[in-house]
Amino acid sequence: MCVYVHGDLAKRGLPLFRTTNSLNPVFIPRRFPLYIPVSTIMSAPSESVPKAPEVVENAPTADGADGKKEKVDRKALKEARAAERQQKQAAAKQEASGPADDILTDTFGLLKLINSATPSAKTWTELKDLTPALEGKQVWIRARLQAIRGKGKIVFWVLRQQMFTVQAVCSVNEQISKDMVKWCQASVTNESIVDVFGTVTCPKDPVTSTTQSLVELHMEKAFCVSKAAAQLPFQLEDANRGQEELDKDAALVRVGMDIRLDNRILDLRTLANQAIFRVQSMVGLLFREYLTNRGFIEIHSPKLIGGSSEGGSEVFQLKYFEQDACLAQSPQLYKQMVLAGDMDRVFEIGPVFRAENSNTARHLCEFMGLDVEMTMKEHYFEILDELDGMFRHIFEGLAKRCQVEVETVHKQYPAEKFQLSEKTPRIEFEEGCRMLREAGVDVPVDCSTYDIGTVEEKLLGNLVKQKYGTDFYMLIRYPLSVRPFYTMPDPVDQRWSNSYDFFMRGQEIVSGAQRIHEADMLVERAKAKGMKVETIQSYVDSFKLGAYPHGGCGVGLERVVMLFLGLQNVRLASLFPRDPKRLTP
Repeated sequence: MCVYVHGDLAKRGLPLFRTTNSLNPVFIPRRFPLYIPVSTIMSAPSESVPKAPEVVENAPTADGADGKKEKVDRKALKEARAAERQQKQAAAKQEASGPADDILTDTFGLLKLINSATPSAKTWTELKDLTPALEGKQVWIRARLQAIRGKGKIVFWVLRQQMFTVQAVCSVNEQISKDMVKWCQASVTNESIVDVFGTVTCPKDPVTSTTQSLVELHMEKAFCVSKAAAQLPFQLEDANRGQEELDKDAALVRVGMDIRLDNRILDLRTLANQAIFRVQSMVGLLFREYLTNRGFIEIHSPKLIGGSSEGGSEVFQLKYFEQDACLAQSPQLYKQMVLAGDMDRVFEIGPVFRAENSNTARHLCEFMGLDVEMTMKEHYFEILDELDGMFRHIFEGLAKRCQVEVETVHKQYPAEKFQLSEKTPRIEFEEGCRMLREAGVDVPVDCSTYDIGTVEEKLLGNLVKQKYGTDFYMLIRYPLSVRPFYTMPDPVDQRWSNSYDFFMRGQEIVSGAQRIHEADMLVERAKAKGMKVETIQSYVDSFKLGAYPHGGCGVGLERVVMLFLGLQNVRLASLFPRDPKRLTP
Protein backbone atom coordinates (compact mmCIF):
# COMPACT_ATOMS: atom_id res chain seq x y z
CA MET A 1 0.00 0.00 0.00
CA CYS A 2 1.29 3.45 -0.89
CA VAL A 3 0.40 7.02 -0.15
CA TYR A 4 -0.17 9.82 -2.59
CA VAL A 5 1.53 12.98 -1.35
CA HIS A 6 1.17 16.50 -2.75
CA GLY A 7 4.47 17.68 -4.16
CA ASP A 8 4.90 20.64 -1.77
CA LEU A 9 3.84 18.64 1.23
CA ALA A 10 6.12 15.80 0.36
CA LYS A 11 9.06 18.04 1.07
CA ARG A 12 7.79 18.29 4.62
CA GLY A 13 6.96 14.60 4.95
CA LEU A 14 3.22 15.34 5.36
CA PRO A 15 0.75 12.79 3.94
CA LEU A 16 -2.40 14.04 2.19
CA PHE A 17 -4.35 11.01 0.97
CA ARG A 18 -3.94 7.31 1.52
CA THR A 19 -5.28 4.37 -0.51
CA THR A 20 -6.50 1.37 1.34
CA ASN A 21 -6.54 -1.53 -1.15
CA SER A 22 -4.63 -0.52 -4.25
CA LEU A 23 -1.02 -0.13 -5.24
CA ASN A 24 -1.95 2.52 -7.77
CA PRO A 25 -2.34 6.14 -6.71
CA VAL A 26 -5.51 8.07 -7.30
CA PHE A 27 -4.83 10.42 -10.17
CA ILE A 28 -5.70 14.06 -9.65
CA PRO A 29 -5.05 16.49 -12.48
CA ARG A 30 -2.36 19.21 -12.12
CA ARG A 31 -0.66 17.48 -9.16
CA PHE A 32 2.75 15.88 -8.83
CA PRO A 33 2.41 12.67 -6.81
CA LEU A 34 5.06 10.82 -4.84
CA TYR A 35 4.86 7.13 -3.99
CA ILE A 36 5.93 6.44 -0.39
CA PRO A 37 5.61 3.06 1.35
CA VAL A 38 2.95 3.15 4.02
CA SER A 39 5.28 1.48 6.53
CA THR A 40 7.63 4.46 6.25
CA ILE A 41 4.85 6.93 6.87
CA MET A 42 3.28 5.03 9.75
CA SER A 43 6.61 4.76 11.60
CA ALA A 44 7.35 8.48 11.42
CA PRO A 45 6.40 10.67 14.44
CA SER A 46 3.22 12.63 13.91
CA GLU A 47 2.34 14.14 17.34
CA SER A 48 3.13 17.71 16.34
CA VAL A 49 1.08 17.81 13.14
CA PRO A 50 -2.62 17.42 12.51
CA LYS A 51 -3.59 14.11 10.96
CA ALA A 52 -4.74 14.54 7.38
CA PRO A 53 -8.23 13.36 6.57
CA GLU A 54 -8.60 10.00 4.85
CA VAL A 55 -10.02 9.86 1.33
CA VAL A 56 -12.13 7.05 0.04
CA GLU A 57 -10.55 5.29 -2.93
CA ASN A 58 -11.80 6.30 -6.38
CA ALA A 59 -13.45 9.44 -4.99
CA PRO A 60 -14.23 12.10 -7.61
CA THR A 61 -11.26 14.30 -8.40
CA ALA A 62 -12.80 17.10 -10.35
CA ASP A 63 -13.28 20.60 -8.99
CA GLY A 64 -16.25 20.89 -6.64
CA ALA A 65 -16.61 19.06 -3.35
CA ASP A 66 -13.05 17.75 -3.57
CA GLY A 67 -11.75 21.30 -4.20
CA LYS A 68 -13.52 22.59 -1.14
CA LYS A 69 -12.01 19.79 0.92
CA GLU A 70 -8.55 20.73 -0.24
CA LYS A 71 -9.11 24.35 0.89
CA VAL A 72 -10.24 23.13 4.32
CA ASP A 73 -7.14 20.99 4.64
CA ARG A 74 -4.86 23.89 3.73
CA LYS A 75 -6.60 26.16 6.28
CA ALA A 76 -6.26 23.54 9.05
CA LEU A 77 -2.57 23.16 8.26
CA LYS A 78 -2.07 26.94 8.45
CA GLU A 79 -3.82 27.10 11.81
CA ALA A 80 -1.71 24.23 13.14
CA ARG A 81 1.48 25.98 12.12
CA ALA A 82 0.32 29.24 13.77
CA ALA A 83 -0.52 27.40 17.01
CA GLU A 84 2.88 25.75 17.01
CA ARG A 85 4.57 29.11 16.47
CA GLN A 86 2.63 30.73 19.33
CA GLN A 87 3.52 27.83 21.61
CA LYS A 88 7.23 28.28 20.90
CA GLN A 89 7.00 32.04 21.44
CA ALA A 90 5.21 31.57 24.78
CA ALA A 91 7.83 29.08 25.90
CA ALA A 92 10.62 31.49 24.96
CA LYS A 93 8.87 34.34 26.80
CA GLN A 94 8.37 32.20 29.90
CA GLU A 95 12.04 31.23 29.88
CA ALA A 96 13.06 34.88 29.59
CA SER A 97 10.73 36.18 32.32
CA GLY A 98 11.26 33.36 34.79
CA PRO A 99 8.73 31.51 36.92
CA ALA A 100 5.44 32.96 38.12
CA ASP A 101 5.55 35.12 41.23
CA ASP A 102 3.27 32.76 43.17
CA ILE A 103 5.10 29.58 42.25
CA LEU A 104 5.95 27.17 45.08
CA THR A 105 8.54 24.42 44.64
CA ASP A 106 10.66 22.41 47.04
CA THR A 107 13.45 25.00 46.87
CA PHE A 108 11.80 28.36 46.26
CA GLY A 109 8.51 30.20 45.97
CA LEU A 110 5.68 31.93 47.80
CA LEU A 111 4.70 29.99 50.91
CA LYS A 112 1.10 29.26 51.73
CA LEU A 113 -0.45 31.21 54.59
CA ILE A 114 1.15 30.31 57.92
CA ASN A 115 -1.90 29.66 60.08
CA SER A 116 -0.49 27.26 62.67
CA ALA A 117 -1.69 24.25 60.69
CA THR A 118 1.51 22.20 60.76
CA PRO A 119 4.53 22.82 62.99
CA SER A 120 7.88 21.80 61.51
CA ALA A 121 11.12 20.47 62.96
CA LYS A 122 13.20 23.37 61.61
CA THR A 123 15.81 24.94 63.85
CA TRP A 124 16.04 28.69 63.35
CA THR A 125 19.17 30.79 63.78
CA GLU A 126 19.23 34.45 64.79
CA LEU A 127 20.97 36.62 62.24
CA LYS A 128 23.11 38.29 64.91
CA ASP A 129 24.58 34.85 65.70
CA LEU A 130 26.00 34.38 62.18
CA THR A 131 29.75 34.51 62.78
CA PRO A 132 32.80 32.74 61.34
CA ALA A 133 32.37 30.13 64.09
CA LEU A 134 29.40 28.78 62.08
CA GLU A 135 31.35 28.42 58.81
CA GLY A 136 30.14 25.38 56.89
CA LYS A 137 26.96 25.05 58.94
CA GLN A 138 23.54 24.99 57.32
CA VAL A 139 21.02 27.34 58.90
CA TRP A 140 17.44 28.55 58.53
CA ILE A 141 16.97 32.33 58.75
CA ARG A 142 13.72 34.29 58.75
CA ALA A 143 14.31 37.97 58.05
CA ARG A 144 13.30 40.99 56.04
CA LEU A 145 14.64 41.37 52.54
CA GLN A 146 16.36 44.74 52.71
CA ALA A 147 17.93 44.87 49.25
CA ILE A 148 18.20 42.90 45.99
CA ARG A 149 20.92 43.20 43.36
CA GLY A 150 22.44 41.12 40.59
CA LYS A 151 21.39 39.78 37.21
CA GLY A 152 21.87 36.80 34.97
CA LYS A 153 22.95 33.71 36.87
CA ILE A 154 23.55 35.32 40.27
CA VAL A 155 21.58 37.38 42.78
CA PHE A 156 22.51 38.97 46.12
CA TRP A 157 20.04 39.52 48.95
CA VAL A 158 20.67 41.63 52.05
CA LEU A 159 18.72 40.13 54.94
CA ARG A 160 17.84 42.14 58.05
CA GLN A 161 16.71 41.30 61.56
CA GLN A 162 16.22 44.45 63.66
CA MET A 163 19.73 45.99 63.83
CA PHE A 164 21.64 43.19 62.10
CA THR A 165 22.20 42.49 58.40
CA VAL A 166 23.92 39.80 56.33
CA GLN A 167 24.45 39.15 52.62
CA ALA A 168 22.96 36.03 51.02
CA VAL A 169 24.07 34.75 47.60
CA CYS A 170 22.14 32.63 45.09
CA SER A 171 23.84 31.49 41.87
CA VAL A 172 23.06 28.88 39.23
CA ASN A 173 24.80 25.55 39.84
CA GLU A 174 23.98 21.85 39.99
CA GLN A 175 21.62 22.39 42.93
CA ILE A 176 20.30 25.89 42.12
CA SER A 177 18.14 26.23 39.01
CA LYS A 178 18.00 29.22 36.71
CA ASP A 179 14.32 29.59 37.65
CA MET A 180 15.19 29.95 41.34
CA VAL A 181 17.71 32.71 40.61
CA LYS A 182 15.22 34.53 38.38
CA TRP A 183 12.52 34.23 41.02
CA CYS A 184 14.88 35.69 43.63
CA GLN A 185 15.69 38.55 41.26
CA ALA A 186 12.22 39.55 40.13
CA SER A 187 9.43 37.99 42.19
CA VAL A 188 10.18 39.18 45.74
CA THR A 189 9.97 42.83 46.79
CA ASN A 190 12.09 44.81 49.23
CA GLU A 191 10.84 44.62 52.85
CA SER A 192 9.16 41.25 52.29
CA ILE A 193 9.54 38.57 54.96
CA VAL A 194 11.58 35.66 53.65
CA ASP A 195 12.84 32.27 54.83
CA VAL A 196 16.31 31.32 53.66
CA PHE A 197 18.12 28.01 54.06
CA GLY A 198 21.79 28.00 53.26
CA THR A 199 25.38 27.41 54.23
CA VAL A 200 27.42 29.92 56.22
CA THR A 201 30.65 30.84 54.43
CA CYS A 202 33.46 33.31 55.04
CA PRO A 203 34.11 35.56 52.02
CA LYS A 204 37.64 36.47 51.03
CA ASP A 205 36.90 40.17 51.62
CA PRO A 206 34.52 41.44 54.33
CA VAL A 207 31.06 42.55 53.20
CA THR A 208 31.38 46.05 54.62
CA SER A 209 27.79 47.02 53.83
CA THR A 210 26.41 44.56 56.41
CA THR A 211 26.80 44.22 60.16
CA GLN A 212 27.75 40.52 59.85
CA SER A 213 30.56 41.48 57.50
CA LEU A 214 32.76 38.42 58.07
CA VAL A 215 30.21 35.93 56.79
CA GLU A 216 27.70 35.47 54.01
CA LEU A 217 24.99 32.92 53.36
CA HIS A 218 25.01 30.70 50.26
CA MET A 219 21.34 30.07 49.60
CA GLU A 220 19.98 26.62 48.87
CA LYS A 221 16.31 27.40 49.49
CA ALA A 222 14.40 30.68 49.52
CA PHE A 223 10.74 31.27 50.30
CA CYS A 224 8.59 34.37 50.65
CA VAL A 225 6.48 34.37 53.83
CA SER A 226 4.80 37.77 53.42
CA LYS A 227 5.23 39.93 50.34
CA ALA A 228 5.54 43.70 50.81
CA ALA A 229 3.96 46.23 48.45
CA ALA A 230 6.13 47.05 45.46
CA GLN A 231 5.72 50.80 46.04
CA LEU A 232 6.93 51.94 49.48
CA PRO A 233 6.39 55.46 50.97
CA PHE A 234 10.17 55.78 51.05
CA GLN A 235 13.18 53.55 50.69
CA LEU A 236 14.84 52.21 53.84
CA GLU A 237 18.19 52.87 52.20
CA ASP A 238 17.36 56.58 52.20
CA ALA A 239 15.89 56.54 55.73
CA ASN A 240 19.01 54.80 57.08
CA ARG A 241 21.48 57.37 55.77
CA GLY A 242 23.54 59.17 58.36
CA GLN A 243 23.75 62.93 58.65
CA GLU A 244 27.42 62.96 57.67
CA GLU A 245 26.67 61.12 54.42
CA LEU A 246 23.80 63.49 53.64
CA ASP A 247 25.98 66.51 54.31
CA LYS A 248 28.54 65.29 51.75
CA ASP A 249 26.06 64.80 48.90
CA ALA A 250 23.20 67.25 48.38
CA ALA A 251 21.70 65.01 45.67
CA LEU A 252 20.85 62.21 48.12
CA VAL A 253 17.22 61.71 49.05
CA ARG A 254 16.32 63.05 52.50
CA VAL A 255 13.40 61.56 54.41
CA GLY A 256 11.82 64.34 56.48
CA MET A 257 10.38 64.05 59.97
CA ASP A 258 6.74 64.32 58.87
CA ILE A 259 7.16 61.63 56.19
CA ARG A 260 8.79 59.37 58.77
CA LEU A 261 6.08 59.89 61.37
CA ASP A 262 3.25 59.57 58.84
CA ASN A 263 4.71 56.16 57.93
CA ARG A 264 6.02 55.27 61.37
CA ILE A 265 5.75 51.49 60.91
CA LEU A 266 8.22 51.60 58.04
CA ASP A 267 10.37 54.19 59.78
CA LEU A 268 10.69 52.03 62.89
CA ARG A 269 12.54 49.45 60.79
CA THR A 270 15.60 51.67 60.39
CA LEU A 271 18.67 50.50 62.27
CA ALA A 272 18.81 53.69 64.35
CA ASN A 273 15.18 53.39 65.47
CA GLN A 274 15.64 49.74 66.38
CA ALA A 275 18.52 50.86 68.59
CA ILE A 276 16.77 53.92 70.06
CA PHE A 277 13.84 51.93 71.40
CA ARG A 278 16.09 49.25 72.81
CA VAL A 279 17.88 52.01 74.72
CA GLN A 280 14.49 53.30 75.85
CA SER A 281 13.51 49.84 77.05
CA MET A 282 16.78 49.55 78.95
CA VAL A 283 16.20 52.90 80.68
CA GLY A 284 12.89 51.58 82.01
CA LEU A 285 14.49 48.31 83.08
CA LEU A 286 17.38 50.04 84.90
CA PHE A 287 14.97 52.49 86.55
CA ARG A 288 12.82 49.65 87.82
CA GLU A 289 15.85 47.53 88.72
CA TYR A 290 17.52 50.15 90.90
CA LEU A 291 14.39 51.22 92.75
CA THR A 292 13.17 47.68 93.37
CA ASN A 293 16.54 46.80 94.84
CA ARG A 294 16.28 49.88 97.08
CA GLY A 295 12.98 48.83 98.61
CA PHE A 296 10.56 50.74 96.34
CA ILE A 297 7.31 49.19 95.14
CA GLU A 298 5.65 49.87 91.80
CA ILE A 299 2.19 51.44 91.72
CA HIS A 300 -0.35 52.26 88.99
CA SER A 301 -2.39 55.40 89.53
CA PRO A 302 -5.51 56.54 87.62
CA LYS A 303 -5.18 58.79 84.60
CA LEU A 304 -8.79 60.02 84.67
CA ILE A 305 -9.12 62.50 87.52
CA GLY A 306 -11.64 65.04 88.76
CA GLY A 307 -9.22 67.95 89.13
CA SER A 308 -5.85 68.98 87.74
CA SER A 309 -2.77 67.26 89.14
CA GLU A 310 -0.61 70.33 89.43
CA GLY A 311 -2.88 73.32 88.93
CA GLY A 312 -2.92 75.63 85.94
CA SER A 313 -4.77 75.38 82.65
CA GLU A 314 -2.50 72.92 80.81
CA VAL A 315 -4.89 69.99 81.15
CA PHE A 316 -6.97 68.00 78.67
CA GLN A 317 -10.54 68.39 79.88
CA LEU A 318 -13.31 65.92 79.13
CA LYS A 319 -16.72 64.77 80.31
CA TYR A 320 -16.75 61.79 82.64
CA PHE A 321 -20.43 60.86 82.33
CA GLU A 322 -22.10 63.83 84.10
CA GLN A 323 -18.91 65.14 85.71
CA ASP A 324 -16.06 67.32 84.53
CA ALA A 325 -12.77 65.48 84.39
CA CYS A 326 -9.30 65.69 82.89
CA LEU A 327 -6.34 63.56 81.96
CA ALA A 328 -3.69 63.42 84.66
CA GLN A 329 -0.74 65.77 84.25
CA SER A 330 1.22 63.44 86.52
CA PRO A 331 0.61 60.79 89.21
CA GLN A 332 1.81 63.34 91.75
CA LEU A 333 -1.20 63.50 94.06
CA TYR A 334 -1.66 59.73 94.10
CA LYS A 335 1.99 59.07 94.87
CA GLN A 336 1.69 61.24 97.94
CA MET A 337 -1.60 59.70 98.97
CA VAL A 338 -0.21 56.15 98.93
CA LEU A 339 2.72 57.30 101.04
CA ALA A 340 0.12 58.47 103.55
CA GLY A 341 -1.16 54.91 103.26
CA ASP A 342 2.22 53.75 104.61
CA MET A 343 3.74 52.46 101.38
CA ASP A 344 6.92 54.40 102.24
CA ARG A 345 8.72 54.22 98.83
CA VAL A 346 6.94 53.99 95.49
CA PHE A 347 7.55 54.46 91.79
CA GLU A 348 5.47 54.39 88.63
CA ILE A 349 5.98 54.17 84.88
CA GLY A 350 2.97 55.52 83.02
CA PRO A 351 1.59 58.09 80.55
CA VAL A 352 1.50 61.79 81.37
CA PHE A 353 -0.67 64.32 79.54
CA ARG A 354 0.17 67.99 79.08
CA ALA A 355 -2.06 70.33 77.03
CA GLU A 356 0.87 72.58 76.13
CA ASN A 357 0.57 74.11 72.68
CA SER A 358 4.33 73.88 72.24
CA ASN A 359 5.64 72.80 68.86
CA THR A 360 9.27 72.55 69.93
CA ALA A 361 11.86 69.82 69.53
CA ARG A 362 11.62 68.90 73.23
CA HIS A 363 7.89 69.02 74.05
CA LEU A 364 5.21 66.34 73.74
CA CYS A 365 1.55 66.40 74.75
CA GLU A 366 1.76 62.80 75.92
CA PHE A 367 4.90 61.12 77.22
CA MET A 368 5.94 58.33 79.54
CA GLY A 369 6.61 59.49 83.06
CA LEU A 370 9.06 57.83 85.43
CA ASP A 371 7.84 58.93 88.84
CA VAL A 372 9.40 58.42 92.26
CA GLU A 373 8.13 59.28 95.75
CA MET A 374 9.69 58.42 99.11
CA THR A 375 9.55 59.37 102.77
CA MET A 376 12.45 61.16 104.38
CA LYS A 377 13.69 61.60 107.91
CA GLU A 378 15.13 65.11 108.20
CA HIS A 379 16.28 66.75 104.96
CA TYR A 380 15.31 66.63 101.29
CA PHE A 381 18.95 65.96 100.38
CA GLU A 382 18.16 62.35 101.35
CA ILE A 383 15.93 62.29 98.28
CA LEU A 384 18.63 63.89 96.13
CA ASP A 385 21.10 61.20 97.19
CA GLU A 386 18.66 58.44 96.19
CA LEU A 387 17.85 60.02 92.84
CA ASP A 388 21.52 60.64 92.12
CA GLY A 389 22.22 56.95 92.70
CA MET A 390 19.32 56.01 90.45
CA PHE A 391 20.49 58.12 87.52
CA ARG A 392 24.05 56.92 87.85
CA HIS A 393 22.78 53.35 87.73
CA ILE A 394 20.87 54.18 84.53
CA PHE A 395 23.73 56.01 82.80
CA GLU A 396 26.38 53.46 83.74
CA GLY A 397 24.04 50.60 82.84
CA LEU A 398 23.37 52.05 79.39
CA ALA A 399 27.10 52.50 78.78
CA LYS A 400 27.74 48.83 79.64
CA ARG A 401 24.64 47.09 78.29
CA CYS A 402 23.82 49.16 75.21
CA GLN A 403 27.18 49.75 73.56
CA VAL A 404 26.05 48.33 70.20
CA GLU A 405 22.79 50.28 70.29
CA VAL A 406 24.49 53.58 71.12
CA GLU A 407 27.04 53.06 68.33
CA THR A 408 24.24 52.20 65.89
CA VAL A 409 22.34 55.40 66.74
CA HIS A 410 25.44 57.56 66.43
CA LYS A 411 26.17 56.21 62.94
CA GLN A 412 23.00 57.93 61.75
CA TYR A 413 22.79 60.72 64.34
CA PRO A 414 26.37 61.66 65.34
CA ALA A 415 26.78 63.02 68.88
CA GLU A 416 29.38 63.31 71.59
CA LYS A 417 29.44 60.53 74.14
CA PHE A 418 27.47 61.38 77.29
CA GLN A 419 29.87 62.49 80.02
CA LEU A 420 29.43 61.85 83.74
CA SER A 421 31.66 63.28 86.48
CA GLU A 422 32.68 61.33 89.55
CA LYS A 423 30.39 63.45 91.72
CA THR A 424 27.20 65.14 90.53
CA PRO A 425 27.31 68.94 91.00
CA ARG A 426 24.51 70.48 93.10
CA ILE A 427 24.18 74.13 92.15
CA GLU A 428 21.79 76.50 93.89
CA PHE A 429 19.45 78.47 91.64
CA GLU A 430 21.00 81.78 92.74
CA GLU A 431 24.46 80.45 91.85
CA GLY A 432 23.22 79.36 88.43
CA CYS A 433 21.84 82.85 87.80
CA ARG A 434 25.16 84.36 88.83
CA MET A 435 27.02 82.11 86.35
CA LEU A 436 24.67 83.26 83.60
CA ARG A 437 25.14 86.93 84.47
CA GLU A 438 28.91 86.48 84.34
CA ALA A 439 28.47 84.94 80.88
CA GLY A 440 26.63 88.08 79.74
CA VAL A 441 23.03 86.96 80.15
CA ASP A 442 20.55 89.55 81.35
CA VAL A 443 19.41 87.92 84.61
CA PRO A 444 18.13 90.08 87.51
CA VAL A 445 20.28 90.25 90.62
CA ASP A 446 17.20 89.51 92.70
CA CYS A 447 16.09 86.33 90.95
CA SER A 448 13.63 85.22 93.66
CA THR A 449 10.72 85.45 91.21
CA TYR A 450 12.71 84.64 88.07
CA ASP A 451 12.60 81.39 86.11
CA ILE A 452 15.28 80.24 83.74
CA GLY A 453 14.14 79.65 80.16
CA THR A 454 15.22 77.04 77.63
CA VAL A 455 17.99 79.15 76.10
CA GLU A 456 19.45 79.99 79.53
CA GLU A 457 19.25 76.31 80.57
CA LYS A 458 21.31 75.21 77.58
CA LEU A 459 23.88 77.93 78.16
CA LEU A 460 24.12 77.04 81.84
CA GLY A 461 24.62 73.41 80.84
CA ASN A 462 27.61 74.41 78.73
CA LEU A 463 29.02 76.49 81.58
CA VAL A 464 28.63 73.60 84.02
CA LYS A 465 30.32 71.20 81.59
CA GLN A 466 33.25 73.56 81.17
CA LYS A 467 33.63 73.92 84.92
CA TYR A 468 32.80 70.40 86.15
CA GLY A 469 33.30 68.20 83.07
CA THR A 470 29.84 66.63 83.16
CA ASP A 471 26.62 66.53 81.12
CA PHE A 472 24.57 65.80 84.27
CA TYR A 473 23.95 68.14 87.22
CA MET A 474 21.30 69.32 89.71
CA LEU A 475 19.90 72.83 90.15
CA ILE A 476 18.33 73.23 93.61
CA ARG A 477 16.38 75.75 95.72
CA TYR A 478 14.16 77.32 93.04
CA PRO A 479 11.93 80.36 93.70
CA LEU A 480 8.71 79.21 95.42
CA SER A 481 6.60 81.27 93.01
CA VAL A 482 7.58 79.17 89.99
CA ARG A 483 6.93 75.76 91.59
CA PRO A 484 3.67 73.72 92.04
CA PHE A 485 1.39 74.38 95.02
CA TYR A 486 2.47 71.27 96.94
CA THR A 487 6.17 72.35 97.07
CA MET A 488 7.64 72.87 100.56
CA PRO A 489 8.91 76.45 101.14
CA ASP A 490 12.52 76.98 102.21
CA PRO A 491 12.73 77.00 106.07
CA VAL A 492 14.92 80.13 106.15
CA ASP A 493 13.60 82.31 103.32
CA GLN A 494 10.16 81.47 101.96
CA ARG A 495 10.86 83.20 98.69
CA TRP A 496 12.68 79.99 97.90
CA SER A 497 11.69 76.34 98.03
CA ASN A 498 13.02 72.87 98.82
CA SER A 499 12.94 71.99 95.13
CA TYR A 500 15.27 70.72 92.45
CA ASP A 501 15.61 70.04 88.73
CA PHE A 502 18.09 67.66 87.10
CA PHE A 503 19.67 68.43 83.73
CA MET A 504 21.26 66.43 80.91
CA ARG A 505 23.22 68.28 78.22
CA GLY A 506 21.70 71.53 79.48
CA GLN A 507 18.06 70.42 79.29
CA GLU A 508 15.70 69.61 82.14
CA ILE A 509 14.78 65.96 82.70
CA VAL A 510 13.59 66.06 86.33
CA SER A 511 11.35 68.34 88.30
CA GLY A 512 10.91 67.55 91.98
CA ALA A 513 10.73 68.81 95.56
CA GLN A 514 9.98 68.06 99.15
CA ARG A 515 6.18 68.02 99.35
CA ILE A 516 3.93 69.75 101.87
CA HIS A 517 2.54 67.08 104.18
CA GLU A 518 0.28 69.30 106.36
CA ALA A 519 -3.36 69.66 105.21
CA ASP A 520 -3.88 73.30 106.26
CA MET A 521 -0.68 74.38 104.58
CA LEU A 522 -1.72 72.58 101.39
CA VAL A 523 -5.04 74.40 101.31
CA GLU A 524 -3.30 77.73 101.77
CA ARG A 525 -0.83 77.07 98.94
CA ALA A 526 -3.56 75.75 96.61
CA LYS A 527 -5.61 78.92 97.09
CA ALA A 528 -2.53 81.04 96.47
CA LYS A 529 -2.15 79.26 93.12
CA GLY A 530 -5.79 79.95 92.21
CA MET A 531 -6.90 76.33 92.46
CA LYS A 532 -10.38 75.14 93.44
CA VAL A 533 -9.73 73.25 96.65
CA GLU A 534 -12.89 71.15 96.27
CA THR A 535 -11.42 69.50 93.16
CA ILE A 536 -8.52 68.13 95.24
CA GLN A 537 -10.40 67.62 98.52
CA SER A 538 -9.68 63.88 98.72
CA TYR A 539 -6.00 64.63 98.28
CA VAL A 540 -6.04 67.26 101.06
CA ASP A 541 -8.04 64.99 103.35
CA SER A 542 -5.43 62.21 103.07
CA PHE A 543 -2.99 64.42 104.99
CA LYS A 544 -5.46 64.97 107.83
CA LEU A 545 -4.86 61.35 108.83
CA GLY A 546 -1.17 61.93 109.51
CA ALA A 547 1.55 61.84 106.82
CA TYR A 548 5.30 61.30 106.77
CA PRO A 549 7.61 64.05 105.47
CA HIS A 550 8.33 63.07 101.89
CA GLY A 551 9.38 64.13 98.40
CA GLY A 552 10.06 62.82 94.94
CA CYS A 553 10.23 63.70 91.29
CA GLY A 554 8.89 63.11 87.81
CA VAL A 555 11.13 62.17 84.88
CA GLY A 556 10.33 62.26 81.15
CA LEU A 557 11.44 58.94 79.65
CA GLU A 558 11.63 60.18 76.06
CA ARG A 559 13.67 63.21 77.07
CA VAL A 560 16.18 61.07 78.98
CA VAL A 561 16.66 58.85 75.92
CA MET A 562 16.93 61.85 73.59
CA LEU A 563 19.56 63.57 75.70
CA PHE A 564 21.62 60.50 76.58
CA LEU A 565 21.94 59.71 72.86
CA GLY A 566 22.35 63.35 71.86
CA LEU A 567 19.32 63.39 69.54
CA GLN A 568 18.01 66.74 68.33
CA ASN A 569 14.28 66.02 68.54
CA VAL A 570 12.30 64.25 71.25
CA ARG A 571 9.98 62.78 68.59
CA LEU A 572 12.82 60.48 67.56
CA ALA A 573 12.61 58.94 71.04
CA SER A 574 8.80 58.62 71.08
CA LEU A 575 7.25 55.51 69.57
CA PHE A 576 4.14 57.30 68.24
CA PRO A 577 4.57 60.99 69.13
CA ARG A 578 1.69 63.16 70.28
CA ASP A 579 2.18 66.88 69.85
CA PRO A 580 -0.27 69.74 69.16
CA LYS A 581 -0.38 68.81 65.45
CA ARG A 582 -0.19 65.02 65.55
CA LEU A 583 -2.78 62.56 66.80
CA THR A 584 -2.09 59.71 64.34
CA PRO A 585 -0.87 57.09 63.72
